[in-house]
Amino acid sequence: MIPWTLRDSTDIPEGGTLRLMQRGAEFSIMLGSVELMNSRRGGSEEALGTLACQRMFGRTRPEILIGGLGMGFTLRAALAALADDAHITVAELVPAVVAWARGPMAEVFRGCLDDPRVAIVETDVGRVIRSARTRFDAILLDVDNGPDGLSRTGNDGLYDAPGLAAASTALRPGGVLAVWSARPDKAFGQRLRRAGFAVDETSARSRTGRGARHVIWLAAKPAAA
Repeated sequence: MIPWTLRDSTDIPEGGTLRLMQRGAEFSIMLGSVELMNSRRGGSEEALGTLACQRMFGRTRPEILIGGLGMGFTLRAALAALADDAHITVAELVPAVVAWARGPMAEVFRGCLDDPRVAIVETDVGRVIRSARTRFDAILLDVDNGPDGLSRTGNDGLYDAPGLAAASTALRPGGVLAVWSARPDKAFGQRLRRAGFAVDETSARSRTGRGARHVIWLAAKPAAA
């Protein structure tokens, strides 16, 4: 078997080190001993982009915010589901992740960063959300292993009551907050409902027809009266 090799590493805010590993054509991003993402297992991240952006049908020039670039699965799925008049802002906190996307993992990304509908901003997605007022038609969050701040405790602020209120403010009427998680979280679903969202919870496998089941929440802000 081909051994894993370290391609690069980078420190992240609040401590910890991300490592980009490669084995043949396969890539893995690790935090300590925990694998955050793998280039062969992106089915549920693709589902996040597809399910959220399918709800944009009929909207003119939809504005989409994706929190977390990862390995581009969500971004590519969103691009495939959206029309040419859409615009996607991807907020990625760790500059090295963007560099990996344009460098060693360029084949994984398949040129999606060069799509004219895409803008990459190297910042905390929470900052983008808190500064927005009825700007986005959809906000897609895949910045951690779910609403528990595994890689960065600051991510907890995206999923608590004030964070969900900020997301609601940033969304246009009828907009969608979509959240990926590695596991179920009943309390988070309840927080979404208390924040005024209409919530659908679904699961998707990490690989087509097999692999771990992950959770996707699709939380709709009420349409204007």
